[in-house]
Amino acid sequence: MGCKKNNNPNEAPVTNDSIPAAVKTDVVFWMTKPDKSVLFKKQTNTSLVFSSEPNGYSTITVDTTQTYQSIDGFGFALTGASAELINYLSESTKETLLKELFLTDSTDIGISYLRISLGASDLSSEPFTYDELKPGQTSDTTLQNFTIEKEKKDLIPVLLKIIALNPHIKILACPWTAPIWMKTNNSYVGGSLKTQYYGVYAKYFVKYIQAMESQGIHITAITPQNEPLNAYNNPAMLLSASEEDNFIKNYLGPAFKDNNINTKIIIYDHNLDHPEYATSILSDTAAAKYIDGSAFHLYAGNINTMSSVHNSFPNKNLYFTEQATFSSGNFGGDLDWHIRNLIIGAIRNWSKNVIEWNLASDPTQSLHTNGGCSSCLGGLTIGTNNTIGRNVSYYIIAHAAKFVRPGSVRIGSNNVGDLLDVAFKTPNGEKVLIVLNSGSYSTTFNIRFQGKTVSPTLTAGAVGTFIWK
Repeated sequence: MGCKKNNNPNEAPVTNDSIPAAVKTDVVFWMTKPDKSVLFKKQTNTSLVFSSEPNGYSTITVDTTQTYQSIDGFGFALTGASAELINYLSESTKETLLKELFLTDSTDIGISYLRISLGASDLSSEPFTYDELKPGQTSDTTLQNFTIEKEKKDLIPVLLKIIALNPHIKILACPWTAPIWMKTNNSYVGGSLKTQYYGVYAKYFVKYIQAMESQGIHITAITPQNEPLNAYNNPAMLLSASEEDNFIKNYLGPAFKDNNINTKIIIYDHNLDHPEYATSILSDTAAAKYIDGSAFHLYAGNINTMSSVHNSFPNKNLYFTEQATFSSGNFGGDLDWHIRNLIIGAIRNWSKNVIEWNLASDPTQSLHTNGGCSSCLGGLTIGTNNTIGRNVSYYIIAHAAKFVRPGSVRIGSNNVGDLLDVAFKTPNGEKVLIVLNSGSYSTTFNIRFQGKTVSPTLTAGAVGTFIWK
């Protein structure tokens, strides 16, 4: 594939706009509009100067004395298809694109968290695991066939380039299936893990983490199974809550401990309609001692359920690890839903991160397994001749990732009418407020901080990120 940047203004990367000297402002303001007329653009003609003068606008008060969870980051799943598409770009275009995605300079969006599949996901070209049987074998209990060689073609080269740009990038890895010889149905789709292979499968995770470390890639966290209640993807594997509990308590946790592996174990990694999956495991103290927290998706359920898990187990972390946008979607509708439920909703319900499903797709979303998602839209669309389009999830993540850096802390703020928001204090002391105008009319409102206010305006459906010292 050859490569040049897409010049479509509706798919442009962030721009290096600077505020004219004549416009004094205390608050920097970046906006995206649902009609795509403004796409994550710094507002250079808006003066937002803190004032003590009263006015009649509704007020969002930001309070640094109220603190909640720390933030690990915002980002995407770097699927096999994503890595393949990015790796096929010309070297110069690939370098420029990765800087745009993973640096935090004025033209970059600062992705800080990635999710990768341990083996194939449904957005890989074909299903595979890291331990396939050789002719004549019926099992490989010593894992002599184990190899990550397949990942050296696309995923590992792309990850190494990303790590060179951001050595502190966090990486969550999870399998869509165990090697099929370990399963009850000897298939990539469906089936469960045979109990006699629990110990071998724990060693499989250990070998994976060690193999990636040998390539210069540290795996921050794993989940034992992607969507453990979904038998119908390709690949897929069922893993009940009691089975995951047993696997972690008696096999995976001890294997990590015995091998001095500090990779976090995060449980569940599926929809919020079944929080009891996570809470039942966390109730088992013998398993919970190995567990950092729980991960959720929102294809079913309610985002506020994350708070109920937090309230039951306040010492365990929460993560939001997958939500897709689709080729059939509407930019404005998807912008509203994802900002409302994920960037604002998940974070206000104690999540330490937000990961959108799939960094890059091809123009027809054709890179997937047989039975895998055929309409999952990447944050980027990468086509032939090095064309790169930027889709709605690119802007959704940009509004948080660029400014809410890892180590930021969520702080107090209130929702007002149709204005939904979440606030942060960053490691360098900046305050960041992300606001969605979910109403049907343009709204002027106050941001109050330490007794003074500024009064920005957000058009209907628009998202604004506001930053000040």
